[in-house]
Amino acid sequence: MNSKLKATLIAGIAKDKKANDIVLMDMRKASTFCDYFIIASANTSRHIKAISDEIEVKLKERGIRLWHAEGENESKWVLLDYGDCLVHIFEPGTRRFYDLEGLWGDVPQLKID
Repeated sequence: MNSKLKATLIAGIAKDKKANDIVLMDMRKASTFCDYFIIASANTSRHIKAISDEIEVKLKERGIRLWHAEGENESKWVLLDYGDCLVHIFEPGTRRFYDLEGLWGDVPQLKID
């Protein structure tokens, strides 16, 4: 599966689990470490966990391996590393504080409704 399709799949899974403010960031011209960021917000730590767990399960069913995860025991930000796609799931205040969309503001971004 190519990275764009994988990023779109991840965003769809997050949307199905009621993630908020989902943004795909095309990092291909700005980064050597990944092709896409998928950024989403969740209202509570349980919601973050539910979204990240669902992404892990659905991608594993398709044979897509999770390389690394960070923050699963912390409640404000979870990072899932799928190699070419990095998934960031934040509580809204933490997302505003780190402002990845602003930090990488020069890359193409697509909001998912």
